[in-house]
Order: sequence, then C-alpha cells, then structure tokens
Amino acid sequence: MAFRSATAPLERDCGASRGWVRAPRLRAYTGAMDEEVTVTVNDIPEGATIVDVREDDEWEAGHIEGAYHVPLGELPARLDDLPLDDDMYVICRTGGRSNRAVAWLNQNGFDAFDVQGGMGSWNLDNGKPIVSETGEEPWVK
Repeated sequence: MAFRSATAPLERDCGASRGWVRAPRLRAYTGAMDEEVTVTVNDIPEGATIVDVREDDEWEAGHIEGAYHVPLGELPARLDDLPLDDDMYVICRTGGRSNRAVAWLNQNGFDAFDVQGGMGSWNLDNGKPIVSETGEEPWVK
C-alpha cells in the first residue's frame, strides 16, 4: 500500500451546503486490533524495522539498538521518518501505546505489528539487549 496522506482532497459538494467539503479518506485497515497484527518479541525477524513510541525519557533510559524513535504524540507529523515499504514492529513499555500506534499506522497505509508486552517483554522477560543514551546502564523505564 503506497498511500499515507493525512488529509483528503477537496471535492465539490453537490448537496445542501453547496460548497467544498473534504472527500472521505481512504482506509487500508478498518477492523479492530486482532491476532494478525500482534506478535511476540520472538516473532520479530532479524533486522526488522522496530519503531519505539515511548517518550524521550523512556527512550534515553533504554531502547533497542537501531530502532526508530517516534513518540506516540508525534506519530502523525513524522510519517516521513518511517519506511513505507517495510513491515514495522511497534513497541512501547507494556503495549498500550503501541496498540494505538499500530491501529493508526495500519489505517494510514503502513504494515505495522504490535509487539506484545513491549519493552518489558523484550528486555526483562526475554533478556534481549538494550542500549542507553545517557552513558549509564540501560534499563526499561
């Protein structure tokens, strides 16, 4: 899927308002979150695109090396920072923010998967490595 416009084009309204209105936006994904878009940390392929939607302080304390950092609140404005043609695996601390991010990304033409259990599952439960931006021992905040 190659579309991801956050705005829809204007179309002439032939109805009662007799003006210009926004056309309905295309949607690539219209269902609720389901098992097809949720994966475990062990399901993530080697070298996959990982997007961390946690806040700056959480990222700085500890994150997956090579992951993209796009806080959830900045996601709509930073779509151009994300690879359109790659599957992406979205992670947060426990899964709430990543769940919302994945639903939104999939509605806007991306192929995104929610990482079940988030960074807690990645590092604390599965012992996968993380790095820190502070120079201190990395930890999941």
